[in-house]
Amino acid sequence: MISENRAVPTETTSPSSLDNVLTLRRVVRQQRIVEWLSSATLPLTAVALAQRLGVSVRTVERDLARLRESGVPIVSVPGTNGGSRLASQRNPEPVQLTVPEISALIASLAALGPTETDSAASAMDALTRALTGI
Repeated sequence: MISENRAVPTETTSPSSLDNVLTLRRVVRQQRIVEWLSSATLPLTAVALAQRLGVSVRTVERDLARLRESGVPIVSVPGTNGGSRLASQRNPEPVQLTVPEISALIASLAALGPTETDSAASAMDALTRALTGI
C-alpha cells in the first residue's frame, strides 16, 4: 500500500490574511474599549466589557494591557465596584495637530477601515476637512 503525503488546505484564507483580520478586530475592540471607558460614569469590569464585545475576559485583559502599554491612561479601580476607567476629563479639550500628525491618523484610519465604526468615520471626516479645508 502506497500512501501519499499531500498538504491538505485547512483554511481558505492565507495566514497573513487571517493575521490582518485578527489585527483589525483587535483595533476595533480597543477603540470601543477606550470609547466606553471614557463615557462610563463608573468603572467597567473586564467581564462587562467582554460581554459587550462578545469575547473572553482574557481577551479584554490583553486589550487593556496593550492599551496601557501604548500610553492610554487606564486606571484599575479595586473593590466591589471596581473595574477599569479612563483617567481623563469628561469633555476633552480641542486638539491642535500638525499636518504630519493628521496624515498619520488618516493613514491609521485607512488601515482600520474608515467606516469600521461610526467614530472612525466621523474622525476621518474631521481629519480630511482639517487637512483639505473642504
